[in-house]
Amino acid sequence: MKALIFPGQGSQIVGMGKELYKKFNIVKKIFNAADEKLNFKLSKIILEGPENELKLTQITQPAILTVSYGIYATLVKEFEFDPSKLKYFAGHSLGEYSALVCSGSLEFTDAIYLLNERGKAMQESVPLGKGGMLAVLGCEMYEIENYIKDVGNKGVCEIANDNANGQIIISGEINSINELQDILKKNKKKSIVLPVSAPFHCSLMKSAADKMISKITSVDFQKPKFDIITNVEAIAENNPDNIKRLLIEQIYSKVRWRESVLYMINNGINEFIEIGPGKVLTGLVKRIDKNVKTININTEQDILDITK
Repeated sequence: MKALIFPGQGSQIVGMGKELYKKFNIVKKIFNAADEKLNFKLSKIILEGPENELKLTQITQPAILTVSYGIYATLVKEFEFDPSKLKYFAGHSLGEYSALVCSGSLEFTDAIYLLNERGKAMQESVPLGKGGMLAVLGCEMYEIENYIKDVGNKGVCEIANDNANGQIIISGEINSINELQDILKKNKKKSIVLPVSAPFHCSLMKSAADKMISKITSVDFQKPKFDIITNVEAIAENNPDNIKRLLIEQIYSKVRWRESVLYMINNGINEFIEIGPGKVLTGLVKRIDKNVKTININTEQDILDITK
């Protein structure tokens, strides 16, 4: 059985989706719909940059959705890929919106609007330079939790992403992040400061979630055609009201990606297809279980390989 997975922030690159955009009208229509909804040329930033603009959170989030949905629409409508063979849809952070759009739960233009607003709200929650994120490599969850206890009273320091075995992301106030990095170094543990503009998926994002409550609840969600594995609970969900609630909670909650993948594997999934720019999730899935099959789709050739 197969699952579709959709990437989140960090997978963006200038020019993503350009090959499909040039060749398929359906992709042009999707890019144009995004431009019209946002009232600025998102498509130009995606295709031409500049990179520093594409990296802005309120741009990155709708941009990755636009490319992911363009790839999915090409796969299904131009190459007659049969989605009925799929069991689950899941996405990493903003990728959950891509999963909802492609599963028929959420209109693309509504998702574009929500992600632009979500990005702005997340960026505005913490002043620039006051928060940070740290990737910790080669540690078990219980070890990280113990190291966080040693940080003291320097401020918020929380697990933001449980991505895969040996890859956990920490989010919080910059002083606490710096202290945690010192503790890790003393214990000969590897960590990398992430080049992000805000401390995502921690309690510092609560104000962003509060701003998004009315926006998310006012949008119409349908029951998805495929169960969505949510970041917050790491189990299958298809109730529109629950999906809305979990999208709000997701903003300040841990992304339980490792648990989500294991849930899908334990429920019969042996092949994961990553739809969207890059292949970050493909790598994470392989770290979680090297025995499952993984495919990532970015280009027409990738589509041909999967549909032949």
